[in-house]
Amino acid sequence: MINIGILGCGRIGQVHGTTLTAMTNARAVAVADAVPAAAEALAAKLGAKAMDADALINDPGIDAVIIGTPTTTHYDLIQQAAAAGKAIFCEKPIDLSVARIHDCLAAVAKAGVPFMTAFNRRFDPNFAHLQRQIADQVIGNVELVTILSRDPSPPPIGYIKTSGGIFRDMMIHDLDMARFLLGEEPAELTAAGSCLVDPEIGQAGDFDTAVVTLKTASGKICQISNSRRATYGYDQRIEVHGSTGMLRADNMLENTVELSNAHGMCKAATQPFFLERYAAAYRAEMEHFVAALISGAPTTPTGEDGLRAQILADAADAAARDGLRKVL
Repeated sequence: MINIGILGCGRIGQVHGTTLTAMTNARAVAVADAVPAAAEALAAKLGAKAMDADALINDPGIDAVIIGTPTTTHYDLIQQAAAAGKAIFCEKPIDLSVARIHDCLAAVAKAGVPFMTAFNRRFDPNFAHLQRQIADQVIGNVELVTILSRDPSPPPIGYIKTSGGIFRDMMIHDLDMARFLLGEEPAELTAAGSCLVDPEIGQAGDFDTAVVTLKTASGKICQISNSRRATYGYDQRIEVHGSTGMLRADNMLENTVELSNAHGMCKAATQPFFLERYAAAYRAEMEHFVAALISGAPTTPTGEDGLRAQILADAADAAARDGLRKVL
């Protein structure tokens, strides 16, 4: 049985805690949060102990920690958890600074502890199946990848100001997915960004509408489109065109019933947002993490994956601001 401590009792901490309650080979034994009431509430729900973060990390009875706290806290928590010999499951991004990510990965390597960057979308059943089809050469050689990711509405301005921007906060998932599907590292990047949804986002120094084009050394191309507004719901689609065919993963709808009448054809709305859309992915990534700890197998995505996605996000942000192509 793997004993896990959860750092951060907000939405994502609650998701992982709920997943652990359904598992037979792992359990959440302790939780911590900067807001004591949040920790107490989740602890009661999970049958765990509410502790402060330092005590949780240094508890010898805890094998691994889930870091689901704000990004600005990740660096210190990773350093502490590595020094305490804990396996680490860290939500993206590892940090907003590439230099600090290198520091974290050095600490993890020195301690010799497992480390997983939680890019949950790799574990979405549809996206994972699509990637396996690519690997099996079902569509021949990949030529063009198109990733569309659009939120129903923007997050609060307070969040925008501390998030690192749309490329580091939102598109970083898609940049990781691009690497996952292309099978090669991007060699060059172009980007463009606008503020079309909310002028306050622009005043905060960020974009709310953005596109990135990636190109690998062999010539494979990936187009990524992001928006902080989609009036029709949470839009998450992928299309991969290859030399002998095409693969496509469409949106997940609330149901599969389609109405046809004299007015036309109507389908159900998309699932509301990421917690619903990626529920299966969150379960699968935690099952992978626990299984790897039990078997001693490597975890994936790795800290290196988190680093490479951050490098791409930084390059995209810079390219959108100066209009120049970036050689990676």
